[in-house]
Amino acid sequence: MTADNGKVSPVWAIDIQGLTKSFGNSLALRGIDFQVGQGESVVIFGPNGAGKTTLIKLLASIMNPTSGKILINGRSLKDNAEEVRRQIGVVTHQTFLYSHLTGRENLEFYSRLYDVPRRRERIDEVAALVGMKSRLHDRVGTLSRGMQQRLSIARCLLHRPSIILLDEPETGLDQQATAMLWQALWSAGESPTIVLTTHSLERGLALCERLLILAWGRIAYQGSTRALGLDDLRRTYQHCVGIEP
Repeated sequence: MTADNGKVSPVWAIDIQGLTKSFGNSLALRGIDFQVGQGESVVIFGPNGAGKTTLIKLLASIMNPTSGKILINGRSLKDNAEEVRRQIGVVTHQTFLYSHLTGRENLEFYSRLYDVPRRRERIDEVAALVGMKSRLHDRVGTLSRGMQQRLSIARCLLHRPSIILLDEPETGLDQQATAMLWQALWSAGESPTIVLTTHSLERGLALCERLLILAWGRIAYQGSTRALGLDDLRRTYQHCVGIEP
């Protein structure tokens, strides 16, 4: 992409312009603008109702914005939804797994959906990453919440996405599984772009390069995680949202 001055401008992994989302008379997002670079990791903090999950769902094309633009690797999400979805992996509160199927059957379904090459080998590979290879023949409905979440992470990584969206991914995971989650993500491939929402200021600060604080549907603060210590972040968060994290 070339700018007016003749210089080549970057193609952002994620480029959000004037994004709004309303539910009836309620505005969940009120004109969001921000960019995420290729291979960058960004954490989004904010209280319940700030718009974090809505933003992740819009980026994942689970719902459509009321107005504004979302560009993924330079392509409009609105105009190229199917193509763009193949570049994105998602882990949310919902596992998006079929409870009546086994773990392997779920991963086989998604591998066909994304045209994953060498499906059997790739399924075994991602299942091993999350410690679920021995449970692939169990029906998902019989697995614990934590094991289902592990399988959801395997599904997210299956097609080697260049962008990974994580909406409070540690829900239902014990300490060992949480450590395994981050090991799996960082070893997933070619430095994926990561957008994470979490209530843990400490974990987000440690894991990501940049942070945003959402409050009342707007970006109240953004900056480098290197510029803030944990105590500074707590004070900044308190100032932005007016409540304890």
